[in-house]
This record gives sequence, structure tokens and C-alpha cells, in this order.
Amino acid sequence: MILITGASGQLASLVAQRTKEAGLPVETASRSRVADRLMDFDHRETLDFSGISTVFLLSAGYAEDDIVMRRHGAVLKEARRQGVTHVVYTSLSAASDHLGFALAHRWTERALIESGLGWTILRNGLYAELIGTLAAPRQGRITVPFGTAAISAVARADLADAAFEVLQNPKAHAGLTYELSGVTPFSVSHLAQRLAVAYEPTSLAAERERLSTVPLLPFQAPMLLSISSAAMAGFLKSDVSDLLKLVPQPRDALTVAYDKARVANG
Repeated sequence: MILITGASGQLASLVAQRTKEAGLPVETASRSRVADRLMDFDHRETLDFSGISTVFLLSAGYAEDDIVMRRHGAVLKEARRQGVTHVVYTSLSAASDHLGFALAHRWTERALIESGLGWTILRNGLYAELIGTLAAPRQGRITVPFGTAAISAVARADLADAAFEVLQNPKAHAGLTYELSGVTPFSVSHLAQRLAVAYEPTSLAAERERLSTVPLLPFQAPMLLSISSAAMAGFLKSDVSDLLKLVPQPRDALTVAYDKARVANG
């Protein structure tokens, strides 16, 4: 039996849909009551892995690093204690090491490798949908300071397809780390051209000021700014990707970002 955590999220829900449609034995876990198992990583008593052989562990982000590491550590400990044999973890691409939320991913990778569990690590690139949302035009122009370098973003659906490929036969992917950056990099300048709007990036200071007016949790603004600064410095382009090994015909990331930016702008 496969257990997909974080099942109320967009990526995990896609993975759950793929696996269920294929007839794989799968259950979902989440803090949401629509999941098969009510599971809250902050409450150890809810970590029920009975009857589960493979866990698809979606990163429990959206928190400070110490909280994320504590959550992931508890999951790995309970999973092993309760007889889970394999964990597929959604991590972050190597090209994303300069991002403000990379540390907890790297800690979890190390903890998983040292856990004694079978493992597969999916190092996902940034979602093309996220880039499209962050770079959506405001008042007819794109101002987010992403620089002009290309970004190896990837469609969320491609990452779901990659995860499904692994979950069909986890043992065949045991001990492997897949770099799943996008294979058709694009810049925000390209996105602006597709949207037929001007690209007039502000400074990081101006973006920080703008974010201070948005209802965010305290740790979220620095995370978002780290995406801008990494993009500006050209660190979000990857020259290495294993995506084609798992998804032979990936979606065009620029088109995915464009569609998202149009909706966000509308």
C-alpha cells in the first residue's frame, strides 16, 4: 500500500489522482478530513503508517526550518518503526541551493539516506506555475526583480507524472536521486514578450517593501525574496536534468507559466 502525504496540496492531489486511476493500492493522508487518514506531522499520535509499504513524503514546508526538520524527522522515525520499507521524498533541485527554503530539504535528504529505509529522492525544480504567479503583470507591466537569466522551471503536472512513474515500482528506483528541473528554461523577459507587456524589474529593496504590504507569514517574505535574488543572479538555471528519464514528453514550461500569469493577472 502507498500512502501519499500532504494530499490536499496541488502536487500530491495530482499524484493521488494518477495512482488511483492506474489502480495502484493507495491511500491519502492530510490534515484535511477529505483524506483517507487524518495526519498532522506536528502530532506524533496521528502518524499512522499501519499497512503501508511506501510513503510519498511531500515536503511539509510553509514553516521555519526547525519546524520542517522536526516534522520530517518524526515521519521518518515513525515510518521505520511501523514497518514502512520505502520513502519517496519530494526535495528541491540542486540549482535551487541558494533559495531560502533549501536547507530543510537537504537536511531531510541526509536524514532519509541515514534512516535505514529504502529511499528515492525527487529533486523538483521550481514550478512553472509559481513563476507565472510571481511574475504576473501588475498595472500592465511585470516588476518582479527576476533579472534576465533563464529559469529551469517545470510544470507541476510533469512532476506528478515523474512521481507516478517511481511509485509504480519503487524498488526499481531505490537509492536514486533524480534532478527534475525543467528542460526548456525561460526568462521572465521571455514571459513578458509572450504576455505582450513591459518587463521593468524593481530592486530587491522595492520588492521587499511591496511584500511588506501583502498578508504573509513572517518567514514567507524572505523565501520569496530569495527566489528573486537567485533568479537575478542566474542560479535558477540547471544544465542537468533527469526529467526525460521519467517523463519522455514534458510540457512547455513557458506556456504553463504564461497561462498561470494570465489567470493571475485577470
